[in-house]
Amino acid sequence: MLVHEFLETTTGKHPDKIAIVAGARRLTYREIDGDANRLAHALARTGVRKGDRVIVFLDNSPEAVVSIFGILKADAVFIVVNPTTKAEKLAYIVDNCHACALITHRNKWNIVQETVSSVQSLASVILPGEKKEDDTRTSRPVRTVGWNDSLDECPASPPPRTAIDIDLAALIYTSGTTGNPKGVMLTHRNMVSASTSITTYLENVESDIILDVLPLSFDYGLYQVIMSAQFGGTVVLEKSFLYPYTVIQLLKRECVTGLPIVPTIAAILLQMTDLKNDRFEHLRYITNTAAALPVNHIRGLQETFPKAKFYSMYGLTECKRVSYLPPEELERRPKSIGKGMPNEQVYLVDEQGRTITEPGVVGELVVRGANVMKGYWELPDETDRMLRPGPFPWEKVLHTGDLFTMDAEGFLYFVSRKDDIIKSRGEKVSPREVENALYELPGIAEAAVVGIPDSLLGEAIKAYVVLQQGVTLTDDDIIAHCKSRLEDFMVPKIIEFRASLRKTSSGKISKLGL
Repeated sequence: MLVHEFLETTTGKHPDKIAIVAGARRLTYREIDGDANRLAHALARTGVRKGDRVIVFLDNSPEAVVSIFGILKADAVFIVVNPTTKAEKLAYIVDNCHACALITHRNKWNIVQETVSSVQSLASVILPGEKKEDDTRTSRPVRTVGWNDSLDECPASPPPRTAIDIDLAALIYTSGTTGNPKGVMLTHRNMVSASTSITTYLENVESDIILDVLPLSFDYGLYQVIMSAQFGGTVVLEKSFLYPYTVIQLLKRECVTGLPIVPTIAAILLQMTDLKNDRFEHLRYITNTAAALPVNHIRGLQETFPKAKFYSMYGLTECKRVSYLPPEELERRPKSIGKGMPNEQVYLVDEQGRTITEPGVVGELVVRGANVMKGYWELPDETDRMLRPGPFPWEKVLHTGDLFTMDAEGFLYFVSRKDDIIKSRGEKVSPREVENALYELPGIAEAAVVGIPDSLLGEAIKAYVVLQQGVTLTDDDIIAHCKSRLEDFMVPKIIEFRASLRKTSSGKISKLGL
């Protein structure tokens, strides 16, 4: 089974069923599948071949969904990049994965133009959006074509394929401790396995309608589209949760049955006290991942949405999902993130790699299953650090780097991370990447970035800054600079000025006590 066969199978069963709702647009499975076929042909005409990487740099939209499936139908590999990404980081990703094509909206052309000038692999750009008299010239030859023009010239029949399930389907870039994002390599088999396991425990059915406000660059948001295509549901696609009351009205109007959230969204929902006056009769379940919710938040959501089952979950990009807590266990163990999901095994190991069998002992979580990534793109040392020999000679297993305890019944409880990656607004943030951006601002002598507990964000990003002698900078100066360099979710919420920062014996900044 290949990922895009989910779409094709459902199209064969229910061609006229609504697959995507996006604002006033309602697209059927037949329309999504037909446009994905056309895009696959168009990509082939531009020179995209099996295994080539294609960037999707779009807001949540039908075009983004079509792009993902169209790239897969071309036997290529898709990379969805957060739409708030700046040119420098976009160029890094394009250059790192040697992408040959990029799909982006015309309103992002200035960023793309800057990117094109600093990379060599990019040969073509496809531009959805209304054609304007904009200047699409670049500093080096790159073919630019309009979305409608490309699709109109191509047939709606499926292209020939040679991909099999061990071929790469996606690269998902996630923050690394070095400051540069790492490309997580996911095969069709990885993604099909993860999607099948999740839809199994969520008991998804064709009548399910999922409200997706999470960016498709975030695997949690991406999989809502993939899973819905698998079980034949409908995705109501929104760009963000920026206007909560508008989203809630949409949830009621579309009779949404499934709502994936992160702690930030949970905190906002709990501040909307008037929601308790509604019954939300259609909402069947709510899922949460990215960071554990405080118990009082879980209780508050249960009061607000009394008919919805609540699933606490844990995962990481390297295997998509690890565990879930069955809703009926919430009362007994509200702090647990559950057990390993179907078709997966999890266990804890000590620092010597020995399996821990005694309940309550802290150990590193290890995951084995078909959902575990192939590795990090062109990072063999990083891959070997995460993927190590397992209990059987034919396998490698994922060492998550996260510390847990396990009770006598096999339920997991998060303790801490072994690295300093911050999880804020559901996204992974590398402190090093934020620190690098801070050091680009003239006048900053030293900087240290940490995550601090935050009821709204899960973790808030806090920057400690030491200024050069005689320099005056304000919080607003620093935050404005970060906004010009970083994605929205990476911008520090708090700036604290210090006269100095403590150092280790080797002269490095110590974050102990920050």
